[in-house]
Amino acid sequence: MAFDKTVVILGPTASGKTGVSIRIAKEVERRAKASPAGKFAGFTGAEIISADSRAIYREMDLGTAKPSLEEQDGVPHWGIDLVAPGERFTVADWKAYVEEKIKEIRGRGKLPMVVGGTGLYIDALVYDYDFSAEAKASQSNRKNDCTNYLLIGVKTPDVELRKRIMERANKLFVQELFKETRSLAEKYDWNSQAMKSNIYQFAWAYLQGEYSLERAKELFVYDDWHLAKRQLTWFKRNKKINWLPLEEIEGYVIKCIQDEQGN
Repeated sequence: MAFDKTVVILGPTASGKTGVSIRIAKEVERRAKASPAGKFAGFTGAEIISADSRAIYREMDLGTAKPSLEEQDGVPHWGIDLVAPGERFTVADWKAYVEEKIKEIRGRGKLPMVVGGTGLYIDALVYDYDFSAEAKASQSNRKNDCTNYLLIGVKTPDVELRKRIMERANKLFVQELFKETRSLAEKYDWNSQAMKSNIYQFAWAYLQGEYSLERAKELFVYDDWHLAKRQLTWFKRNKKINWLPLEEIEGYVIKCIQDEQGN
């Protein structure tokens, strides 16, 4: 029996979701190439769909920690750069987009992987939220058994997660970020939610002389830490998620694929 689930790697910001998902995709591709049939569990490789409500915005690259082409390492990524900052793009729009992408990816003989930390996006997909006028999306929509999805959560100790957020802050607060921030401020409405809910608010305040660089970093770390806690609160309500340390996830996913395939 072929593995027919969509793999979902979820967790808080800075937990390492992107990196492990790319490693899984590369391992599926490696095993497929090593197989006489050219496939691993029916797949020739894998493709990744972002479930990050900040990565949907074009021109917000460094500030949203999108994986660079180099980091993507040849693995196709979707759900990135879909709309301009401030442009309307709803959860229902994202769900429709991803459902179509999953079909396309399977049609290419690849394993679809949804990766991100936006809980409402993931719930809308996994539990097939109905966004019609008669049925409003809420967590009570979790009525399906989500059998079409393998849900893996990145389990990170608080101390480690805080450390990762601080390390990311040090990498992000560089001249390229300030250049990106100035460009966005010139082109788009600074009061839009897209601008306010990102690192750019702190970078802009630094550029305006409101904060020192260290204070801007400190406030960003505080903001990102509270985002991570909110994300975890959301996800931990879902008992279907398998929580694993980052270093165990790749092996677990590969084993799940093998077990269902009967290898």
